[in-house]
Amino acid sequence: MTVSVLTDAAGGEALRPHAEHAFADELKALAAADDRPRPARWKLSPWAVSTYLLGGTLPDGTLITPKYVGPRRLVEVAVTTLATDRALLLLGVPGTAKTWVSEHLAAAVSGDSTLLVQGTAGTPEEAVRYGWDYARLLAHGPSREALVPSPVMRAMAEGMTARVEELTRIPADVQDALITILSEKTLPVPELGEEVQAGRGFNLVATANDRDRGVNELSSALRRRFNTVVLPLPATLEAEVDIVSRRVAQTGLSLDLPPAPDGMAEIRRVVTVFRELRDGITTDGRTKLKSQSGTLSTAEAISVLTGGLALAAHFGDGILRPGDVAAGIIGAVVRDPTADRVAWQEYVETVVRERDGWKDFYRACREAAE
Repeated sequence: MTVSVLTDAAGGEALRPHAEHAFADELKALAAADDRPRPARWKLSPWAVSTYLLGGTLPDGTLITPKYVGPRRLVEVAVTTLATDRALLLLGVPGTAKTWVSEHLAAAVSGDSTLLVQGTAGTPEEAVRYGWDYARLLAHGPSREALVPSPVMRAMAEGMTARVEELTRIPADVQDALITILSEKTLPVPELGEEVQAGRGFNLVATANDRDRGVNELSSALRRRFNTVVLPLPATLEAEVDIVSRRVAQTGLSLDLPPAPDGMAEIRRVVTVFRELRDGITTDGRTKLKSQSGTLSTAEAISVLTGGLALAAHFGDGILRPGDVAAGIIGAVVRDPTADRVAWQEYVETVVRERDGWKDFYRACREAAE
């Protein structure tokens, strides 16, 4: 069963369409231009999937927008892994676009990114294997009609790509339910005396990070079933500014926010602040900084700037200014009200205050902290 609902309950456009719908035109153009070999049941060839993620221009002039800005080889390894019998684990600190990449991989490979298991501390084994319609189970006993397949089971049966988000947040005993699925490519259903065998084209993309709180280590048996690709933080300031500006523009469009004139100055400033506090040193290498308890990820920078755009649009003159982002930055930076606040105040007074062209930002940060 493929989820194809594109509207909300009121009949309007979805707030955040799935990747296969949001970029349907690009996927269609790629499929039309793609003359390379495709693995069984793939919608595109590995070359076309990589082009979809990294961006490019097709022979007919169609522009494919980049979905991921990072090392090409990492994307190529990830795509190639899905063409083999090994599952793919996208590993990285929060904010390295793991979920974003997994969604777009599933959309390009299978045309459906909705076969998703969201990992939490309360994720049950049924979310990975299967459950039961208890009304039918009590009335008629175990049967195919009473069985409720998980997204993973559906992907196996249909030869598609399943996704497991935040694998390390899932309890260890539930994680290990994947071992037989990934090694034997079967899912036993002992209540029916049957098993589901994975069709050609089936594979699984999982995401995980090992720096956040509340994680469960993967067993060595499960980790061996994955090919691990580590997604790094953006290597340079320019790369991160490019990522943030693209995502802020996309998010702003979905929220009907007007584009902010001259917004790049504030985007660059927010990214600079996040990178310096994250790295523990200023960009010129002259001043060491106290570390923060938060991750200060690229995703958080996008959130701060989207909030600033909303403030500028609804309570300002539409121009993104320091006062629109200062409060959001403080909210992202000061997680520990004691240690983080001291570190932030020191950064503001020793770095922001002395930096040329940042006087308005310094005043906005002081006002937001009062």
